[in-house]
Amino acid sequence: FQVAANGDLANWHTGAPDAIPAVGGAMDLAVGAKKVFITTDHITKQGEPKIVAELTYPVTGKHCVDRIYTDLCVIDVTKDGLKVIEKVEGLSFDELQA
Repeated sequence: FQVAANGDLANWHTGAPDAIPAVGGAMDLAVGAKKVFITTDHITKQGEPKIVAELTYPVTGKHCVDRIYTDLCVIDVTKDGLKVIEKVEGLSFDELQA
């Protein structure tokens, strides 16, 4: 999945081999929850970022994510964009954004 800088969420995957992508219950959570916290690896297995400027996957929820927890950092989604509030010790911001 992907999270955009404005808090948009794209969560399309069933986990089944050769399955048609599906949103599952994420859309209900994205629309109905008061706060949405995402936990994810910082990058995909292919090395692509999961936190992006704009989504390239189908949108599950618009402006719904409040905080992102990754294996490298914790990020708040604010009206002004993303704000790193905690990161792995010794990791530079340049390395985090690479």
